[in-house]
Amino acid sequence: MTRNFDIYFTSDTHGKVMPVDYASGKRKACGLLNLSEQIYKTGNTLVLDGGDTLQGTPFLTYYLEHDKDYDFHPSAEGFNACGLDAYTLGNHDFNFGYDAIRDLAKSMKADLICANVEDLRGELSIRKWEIRTLSNGLRIGLTGAVTGHVNLWEKKEHLTELKVSDPIQALKEALDQMKDQCDVTVCIYHGGYEEALDDSHKLLSDSTENQACRLARETSFDIILTGHQHMAVEGLDLYGSWTVQPPANAERFIHLEGSVDENGKVSASSRLVPVGDQTREDVYQKLLPLEETTEKWLDQPIGEFDEELTPEEKLDCALYGSKVARFFNAVQLASVNDGESGIYADVSATSLGNKPIGFPKSVSIRDVYVAYPFANNSVVKEITGAALKEALERCASYLDLGSDGKPYISDVFMKPKVEHYNYDFYAGIDYAFDLRKPLGERVVRLLRLDGSPIGPEEKLHLVTSDYRATGTGGYEMIGSCPAIFTGADNVQDLIIDYIRSHHPVEIPDNVKFEVIY
Repeated sequence: MTRNFDIYFTSDTHGKVMPVDYASGKRKACGLLNLSEQIYKTGNTLVLDGGDTLQGTPFLTYYLEHDKDYDFHPSAEGFNACGLDAYTLGNHDFNFGYDAIRDLAKSMKADLICANVEDLRGELSIRKWEIRTLSNGLRIGLTGAVTGHVNLWEKKEHLTELKVSDPIQALKEALDQMKDQCDVTVCIYHGGYEEALDDSHKLLSDSTENQACRLARETSFDIILTGHQHMAVEGLDLYGSWTVQPPANAERFIHLEGSVDENGKVSASSRLVPVGDQTREDVYQKLLPLEETTEKWLDQPIGEFDEELTPEEKLDCALYGSKVARFFNAVQLASVNDGESGIYADVSATSLGNKPIGFPKSVSIRDVYVAYPFANNSVVKEITGAALKEALERCASYLDLGSDGKPYISDVFMKPKVEHYNYDFYAGIDYAFDLRKPLGERVVRLLRLDGSPIGPEEKLHLVTSDYRATGTGGYEMIGSCPAIFTGADNVQDLIIDYIRSHHPVEIPDNVKFEVIY
């Protein structure tokens, strides 16, 4: 007799609980409270999540800064409304420290399953794996893990009481322990695919950030539910495992339908489902006062620019520079070059999000969060001229020349995941790329702004985000350089303070830049 089961899977919801577009403050078909209205749960249904819950919206940012004022956790309220059964942690869930994870877990009705995270304080109930028995008798074995790159990205103080180990090894051990006790094995992996998802299986990255393909090759999980890359993968067979990945921000989710026949063979199919307009009204009303307070906070005016910064297209930014990036770099440089701490930076590097962004002339807190969506702090690293040149060569690989001689954005930054945010804009230097030259030889000018050369052994101080300071995004040369300062304030707060103290803000001429083709 064939027995059926179904799974609803979300991942990388990034604080999207309410059906709100925070760029405009208007209603939008998204969020956990709308998603919950499309989950039809029976005794043969599991609802699962792949992490990155706490970071990503001003709604959660405001809550985490004022959590003592509320007797509920908004993310937990959203997932509880969905009937969540189990979840794992995402890398961004570590951004706010142990207590934030503990408070979320205590408010969740679901089980926290993360085979490669050890709780050294002992206040979390983290399971390595578990067996869920459905109404039809099917036994579903569940395990999960977060990308091991948490150890590279996260602040050390956030990992003093949480130990993150190798996810592949931890998942293999969990599978060995549970596979003889269940009919279906399911892995929730907060990591993505390092290979092309076609017959070529071309290796796209040799980083261990994303290892879902290796996981599928080296294990025998029936189902691998992935996240982290924000890719829309509706479902496919990957080395014998059925695998999926929903895009970010609770705008679409996975509905997977599976079966086990009389011989124990597991079959699965899945589809991506758009989140609709219907909202879980009772929970919405409970969270509405927090939402209204967040909107008032976001709409606070903070100052003005001397001109409107219109949204900039990605290719234009890469070819001619970006006013928004020049502004962000000015903020980062000002935050460390205060003349009081003894810390300073010669050079700054920043990146922009995947969408074209700008600033109106009159600026609110909302405008800052829209333009700079990252929960980053600034870090000063001591780098050499050689390391700086190597980092610029990585940036130069963002562009390629077509057969018509016109530049375009390289597939390296577009596949399998769109990564405009891994192209960096610099301030404090005079540099040029020649796209006619081979990769690795495109940086044809590297000078200080006064025209003096930067030698390979010369030491400079670079201020950048803590994300880039780890070497993430192909910038290992920066990651390997020593850090000499880490700011306590996130960059969003630095931007807000800068606008308040400098308005009307003028965009400085803090870089000279040229692309030759």
